[in-house]
Amino acid sequence: MTFRIALSGLEAASTDLDVTGNNIANAGTTGFKESRAEFSDIYATSLQDLGAQASGRGVRVARVAQQFTQGTIEFSTNNTDLAINGEGFFVVADDDGTRHYTRAGAFTVDRDGYVVNHAGQRLQVYQAVTSGGITTFDTGTLIDLQLQTQPSAPNASTAITAGVNLNASATDLGTGVIDPTDASTYTSATSITIYDTLGDSHTATMYFRKTAANSWDVVTYVPDATSALPAQQTLTFTAAGAPDTPSPPTLNFTNYTFANGASPVDLAIDFATATQFAGEFGVNDLGQDGYASGRLNGIDVSDTGVVFARFTNGRSTDLGKVVMARFNNPIGLGKEGDNNWAETFESGDAQLGEAGTASFGTIQSGALELSNVDIATQLVKLIVAQRNFQANTKVIQTSDQVTQAVINIR
Repeated sequence: MTFRIALSGLEAASTDLDVTGNNIANAGTTGFKESRAEFSDIYATSLQDLGAQASGRGVRVARVAQQFTQGTIEFSTNNTDLAINGEGFFVVADDDGTRHYTRAGAFTVDRDGYVVNHAGQRLQVYQAVTSGGITTFDTGTLIDLQLQTQPSAPNASTAITAGVNLNASATDLGTGVIDPTDASTYTSATSITIYDTLGDSHTATMYFRKTAANSWDVVTYVPDATSALPAQQTLTFTAAGAPDTPSPPTLNFTNYTFANGASPVDLAIDFATATQFAGEFGVNDLGQDGYASGRLNGIDVSDTGVVFARFTNGRSTDLGKVVMARFNNPIGLGKEGDNNWAETFESGDAQLGEAGTASFGTIQSGALELSNVDIATQLVKLIVAQRNFQANTKVIQTSDQVTQAVINIR
C-alpha cells in the first residue's frame, strides 16, 4: 500500500512540475494565463475503511486551473494590436464560423483585408449601420472585421458653407455684370476647392458685388467648367448686418459640367453665418461636403471597441465594433491551445457585449496584454515540486527497505 501511496505522490509532483514548466515556457506568450495544479487526498471508499484510524490512500490531481488575473499591458507600434483591461475575451471565428475566445490581441491583416490572429481566425465585430448620417451597431449580428482594400468612392460637392463678412463700408458699384477677369466689376472674392462625381478637384470662386446699401450680387465661377457662367443672384442684409433674403439664406448655382465625363454639379451655398459689418472682407468659415477618392491610410480602435478606418482623402468610416465575451466561470473554459479557449458546460454560456459596459473591460489599441506568469514565483514552485518528488521517492526507498527486512526474517 505504501508503494501505491508514494506512487500517487510521484505522479502528483510530476504533474506539478509539468504545470510549472509550462507556465515558465509561456512567460513570453501574449495573453497567456498561468495554471495552478490543485490536489486532493484519497481515502478508501469501502465501509470497512471508514474508521477513524484510516491512513489514506494517497493524492490525486483534482484539476489544473488557469488563473485569469490581469496581465501587464505593453504598448506596441501596430494599431491592430489590441489589449483588454478587464474580464472580457475577444471573439474569433474559423472559416466555418466556429467561435473561439482569446485574450491574445496580436492581430494582423491577411491578403483579403480580414483582421486575423496567427492561426488565421477572424476577429468578430458588430456590424455598423448608418442611417440619416448616424452610425449605430447591430449587436445582434456578428461579422468578420474586414478592412477596405479598394479605394473609397468620391463624393461630389453639393453644399458650401460660407461664413464671410462683407464690408458694409465698401463702395456701391451699382447694378452690373460680374466679370471674373475684371476686378473692377466686383467688390471681393473668395475661393474653395470642390469635387465632381469622379473625384476630380476644381476651384470654385465666389464673387461679391455691392450693388446698394445692404444689397449684394453673388456669382460662383468654376473656371474649368464647360458650362456658361451662372446667373447672378442677390443677397440682402438687415440693418443689423444679418442675412435678410433669401430665407433661409441659401443661393443655388446649378449645372456645372466638366469635360472629364463627370455628372453635372449643383451647388447650394449657405450664407446663414455670413455678416455685413463695417470692416475688411474676411472669411470666418468656409467648407464644403465633397471629397476625392482615397485609399486606406490606417485604422484606429477606441477604448469602447469602435473600429475607425482612416483614408487618404481625410475621411473616416466606422467598420464595426469589437465583440466582447465574458463567462460566469472562466476557469471552466476548455483549453484549445493557440491562446484560445472554448465554451463548456462548466464555464456557462458566453455572454456577448461591448467594451466599456458591465465588466467586459475596455480595449487599448496599439498594445498587447503580456502573460500573467511571475517567473520568480514559478521558480519557487519548481523547487517545491522537485522537493515533493524527492520526498516521495524517499518514501518508496524506505518502504522497500522495510519490505526487504520482512523478507529476510527467519
